[in-house]
Amino acid sequence: MRWIDRLKYCSAVAVMFGMCCAWGFPVHRHINRSATQALPQPLRGWLMCEVEWLSAHATDADKRKHTVEREAPRHYLDGDAPALACLDTLGEAPWYDRALLACTEDTLWEYGVLPWQIGWSYRQLVVAFDSLDRAGILRNAADLGHYVADAHVPLHTTLNYNGQMTGQDGIHGVWETRLPALFGGGYGLFVEDVGYIRDVNLWAWEAMSHSHSCVPLVLSEERHATALHGEGLVREERGGRLGLERDEAWCATYHDGLNGMVEAQWRASILGVSSLWYSAWIDAGEPDLSRVFEPERRSWWRRFLQRLGWGSQMERAPVP
Repeated sequence: MRWIDRLKYCSAVAVMFGMCCAWGFPVHRHINRSATQALPQPLRGWLMCEVEWLSAHATDADKRKHTVEREAPRHYLDGDAPALACLDTLGEAPWYDRALLACTEDTLWEYGVLPWQIGWSYRQLVVAFDSLDRAGILRNAADLGHYVADAHVPLHTTLNYNGQMTGQDGIHGVWETRLPALFGGGYGLFVEDVGYIRDVNLWAWEAMSHSHSCVPLVLSEERHATALHGEGLVREERGGRLGLERDEAWCATYHDGLNGMVEAQWRASILGVSSLWYSAWIDAGEPDLSRVFEPERRSWWRRFLQRLGWGSQMERAPVP
């Protein structure tokens, strides 16, 4: 199947360039942490009791790609695949059941189901909130955060997901790992206006559509940086492993050409995750989670730090 080839290809490139095939792990963790901190009360107070867990497990979905069948297609949608022309008559936000009738199940899973996965994870989170299921709330919130973040990565929306169709191999990891590592510490990532999302399916498709509209600039600015600096490759050690990375001059040119895109998509991810968590709680009937998370049982020093402002939303990203 094509998604298996895609997974193998990304793994090979990850080893070559020392990168991974999603927002880098630190970014995913920062998104879930900041989404928790941005929540309105009282939900914020309850989930802040488990902010470390939600952050640490923000990457669980990525880790399942190699062990769980059909996990990989949940992370992307190749919106420009000719085979998905079967969706063209279904409007801007087709429901999965209607898509099944217009296409085939094999076709949908071949080219990705990310916008529908956001809806599926959202409904699972609503059920978990309604059932006061602590483990279910944490697990589904962490996974929903991951899928929403992936929906904001332009190269998760195209067949040319790593530049392999245009001779730009490795661009995926550069955009979502190398650039955040170099420049993320200077981003303004504070979000406000977290609110209720009435139509999650429509929201997911609009997020994907916006991400896809960024693809031409992602590719053209890579070509521009290469024209100025050549391949710009250097050997660097990351995670105890020596690999090839784009040098800082090349990355600075590329980053400037993207005109704030990475920062904007990162910030939109935080707002989207926080708003969807909040909306799921609203749709569950705004249950009282005091008995589920019991903030009074936190250690005295955690309560003391929170009174001093620990847990307030970080505007700057702690990117290594």
